[in-house]
Amino acid sequence: MTYTRLPTSHLDKTAGLMRPACVLPDRVGLDNPAFDVMTDFRRLTAFIATPGDTIQQAEERMIRRKVRLLFVMDNHDRVAGLITSTDIHGEKPMQIVQSRGIRRDEVLVADIMTPVERLEAVDYDDIAHARVGHVLETLKARGRQHALVIEHTENGQMVRGLLSLSQLCKQLGVTVETTEVADTFLEIEQQLAHV
Repeated sequence: MTYTRLPTSHLDKTAGLMRPACVLPDRVGLDNPAFDVMTDFRRLTAFIATPGDTIQQAEERMIRRKVRLLFVMDNHDRVAGLITSTDIHGEKPMQIVQSRGIRRDEVLVADIMTPVERLEAVDYDDIAHARVGHVLETLKARGRQHALVIEHTENGQMVRGLLSLSQLCKQLGVTVETTEVADTFLEIEQQLAHV
């Protein structure tokens, strides 16, 4: 077979860069498919940190990427845990500072992350048959801001997606003021009752 050269052109100054997009609907109801509130990592890049990053580096990455959660990956490219902005701004860093006699800027992601063995996940096949109301009840029952979605592949268990309470609230059109999980669910229920 003979191959010919493809035509080329110069890039213009207004060129952008295509990026993977996980476009979720702006508004959902409790009966929408659960996929409508799941961040799918086949369509959107998951942002990461390493255990040896400082919490300041992790926070800067969150701000730059406009996210509140980073996956912590080990040197074998496996999930070692999660770190959230709540972890960074909560009591954990100060406890480490006091117990070890170090400065806050020396606290590492590994010191305050939620380790992989404490993470809970929902199976992708269950999400395929679930509704938004199921997602809300799952987060509520677990008292969590986030839930991972796992898929079983020939390479083993893989994190396929993320369910986020803040994203869910935004899509439901519910505004939540508190960061306490129990209060958050009470506020959601009260606001949904008036819809």
